[in-house]
Amino acid sequence: MIPWLRPGDPPTAFPPVATALTEPDGLLCAGGDLSPERLLEAYRRGIFPWFSAGQPILWWSPDPRTVLYPAELKVSRSLAKTIRNRGYVVTVDRAFGPVMERCADADLRPDGTWISPQMRVAYQSLHDAGYAHSFETWDGGRLVGGLYGVSLGRVFFGESMFSLERDASKVALYRLVQAMLHRGDCLIDCQVASGHLESLGARSIPRRQFVCELADAVTGLQPDASSWQASIALQQPFMQNSRGLRGR
Repeated sequence: MIPWLRPGDPPTAFPPVATALTEPDGLLCAGGDLSPERLLEAYRRGIFPWFSAGQPILWWSPDPRTVLYPAELKVSRSLAKTIRNRGYVVTVDRAFGPVMERCADADLRPDGTWISPQMRVAYQSLHDAGYAHSFETWDGGRLVGGLYGVSLGRVFFGESMFSLERDASKVALYRLVQAMLHRGDCLIDCQVASGHLESLGARSIPRRQFVCELADAVTGLQPDASSWQASIALQQPFMQNSRGLRGR
């Protein structure tokens, strides 16, 4: 049995993450709501919602946790070539709704999606409040890739990404990492492991370590949309002339 949250319970009503199940890995509790206050408290504690249509809201904190430290991003030779030559332009927070819509597109996710209309409404509210952000990759005027997630303190909690053209989502991730390095951010939460994430430099760490790093990096819950805009703006000249980039 797992604890159940009621919609009226305070945002802090989550049980300790150490009590999460080992099978399925990280299932902590169910119920509650997706209010901005509860979502922010969840992320601050190392918890995230993940459930399919027809299920109750399920809250997770897996052990180990997959993370990407910005300085450890792996840029392959092919990705470096794409950044230099494809002419993609990356923006931030210009098309949050369309990015979420594409990430939820069943044609791009044959195994199904957890990004239900309920989730889209919840994260749009976080975006409107300045906490959720999208990085969009454009080919001319066409949105061809992107990602979205939640920013708290010096941590970016990645939620999903999509790509319609070669490396388009990876280019968005690259620009996110460059913005984070400029801001002095320290961690991208990737939640669970995958071969794709590992190829980009992500690695798994014990949940206890992850929670400790969050405690040091998430010291406040103030939105910071303007600093993301400033960080991406400083990259624009480099986006037009990136021949100095070296792939690993």
